[in-house]
Amino acid sequence: MKKLILLLFIPIISFGQKFLPKSNGETIFHTKYTLSYNEFHEQAEWVHYYLDINELKESVERTNDFRYDKSVSTGSASLNDYKYSGYDRGHLAPAGDMKINRNTMSESFLLSNISPQNSSFNRGGWKKLESQVRVWAEKNNLYVITSGVLEDDLNKIGLNGVSVPRNFYKIIYEPINQKMIGFLMPNAKISKPLSTYVVNVDKIESITGIDFFTEIEDDFEEILESQIDMSSWDFISTFDISASNNINSFSNQCKGQAKSTGNQCRNKTKNKNGFCYAHQKQSQVYQAPPKTNYVGRCNATTKKGTRCKRNANNGSRYCWQHTTY
Repeated sequence: MKKLILLLFIPIISFGQKFLPKSNGETIFHTKYTLSYNEFHEQAEWVHYYLDINELKESVERTNDFRYDKSVSTGSASLNDYKYSGYDRGHLAPAGDMKINRNTMSESFLLSNISPQNSSFNRGGWKKLESQVRVWAEKNNLYVITSGVLEDDLNKIGLNGVSVPRNFYKIIYEPINQKMIGFLMPNAKISKPLSTYVVNVDKIESITGIDFFTEIEDDFEEILESQIDMSSWDFISTFDISASNNINSFSNQCKGQAKSTGNQCRNKTKNKNGFCYAHQKQSQVYQAPPKTNYVGRCNATTKKGTRCKRNANNGSRYCWQHTTY
């Protein structure tokens, strides 16, 4: 007599779909992050993702392909909404946390993951906070929930009426050591240390109306969300944060030899081979970059450590000055 074997199919919930907040928006699932889209404000009321340090070690380049999100049933914001608005297209789930592959990087530029941010905030305090979170992720993986605080009386930009948040929040939960921290920051230039903007999660819940981390046992959730335990989170200096924007990529003195003096080059470089843009041919591992169909901004790093602003040559990822990069 043959035995009948029953296979039970149990749905598997990925790390990225655990601890999703409770709210009223349309839930949209992308490869690496999940969001709740608020149609009235034309942006996400929360974006949730799991930050794995192993994924941050990948070196996928930014795609910068900001675009409409077709996954939103009511329609997302458009590029024209931000054009000439005076605001940056600020990431909620940072591109720097989406480096698993080109697809996850590209999805971070969907406009459902973008919110209008003051340029000094987006490129200053908000960027520093994103870098700080990545430093914490080097020790243990994290859950991150973030967005702007969406209120009824906010100013709006564009034909679709994209709200401009006055404040942005970010919540970080580290399940290994079971600790949680929240940040509430104004959409303006940030001049004080990041620790100044630490709040408990209860405060963020009260001003957003969103219920976070409902899957945690109620009594323990209440403790985590009500307390502020600064001692369990190591804050690093602004200098260290700037260096940590690209994990495993720190500036070192170029190994090249200056033709004029014969001495070691004084330029700083983040290139893995140790040679700056001017001395790539002195590197033993130098190879001419392969021809590509890439069109856009040069991918080289200047002497000041910033990205080159020229357009790349045809068939290359670099401009005329950095063709040996």
